[in-house]
Amino acid sequence: MTRLELGGIVFEVVQKDIRNVHLSVNPPDGRVRIAAPLRMTPDTIRVFAISRLGWVRQQRAKLLGQEREPPREFLERESHYVWGRRYLLRLVEADTAPTIDLSPGAMVMSLRPGANEARKHAILEDWYRDQIKKAVPPLIAKWAPRLGVKVERFFVQRMKTKWGSCNPASHTIRLNTELARKPPTCLEYIVVHEMAHLIARRHDGRFQEVLGAALPTWRQIRRVLNGAPLAEPRDPLADRARRRPSPSAN
Repeated sequence: MTRLELGGIVFEVVQKDIRNVHLSVNPPDGRVRIAAPLRMTPDTIRVFAISRLGWVRQQRAKLLGQEREPPREFLERESHYVWGRRYLLRLVEADTAPTIDLSPGAMVMSLRPGANEARKHAILEDWYRDQIKKAVPPLIAKWAPRLGVKVERFFVQRMKTKWGSCNPASHTIRLNTELARKPPTCLEYIVVHEMAHLIARRHDGRFQEVLGAALPTWRQIRRVLNGAPLAEPRDPLADRARRRPSPSAN
């Protein structure tokens, strides 16, 4: 990967064995990435970046100006979201394995006495991952015959810049843990989106044709998903504490 700076904006440039150049501005911090074919020279890539500089500024302004949720501190009656609905946190100390249960309007987190904020983050992250793992198989069973594709495996993990990804070679899809906080239609849209990539790898006319035929409302759902408040980035110390027990990311 190389870096190209233009007008105070850093473009991360990756050259790959692809046909067309792709430009993206990624959440949460507006990171700009160019994926370019191997045949493109540095000068050609630079000219392309200059030609899109105005668009990049607009997208970064939208992203950086988007409403953000306040950082989570895991305090009593703090708001948390599950499938698009708001719940108020209740903390219950118990000398048993941690659990999370939902009751009308409340998320009840049972955990061992003295658990710190990083541990609470980890408990909730694992629980969100489990919600996705339970919700996805019925969606794959619903959409695989409609699209005429087969998903061999799916993975769930926290992703910084994408809601999902797809590996057509292995017929696997990868989904962002954060989707458990969004309305269920958003998860379904991302699952269908990634399954559509098993038919059309790039975001081209063919891809939009496949996705539009399967899910005609995909643009409206995408607006809901991308218009929702962004989660505040996690604290690095919390992330390091999260990694120490070495749980599986999938």
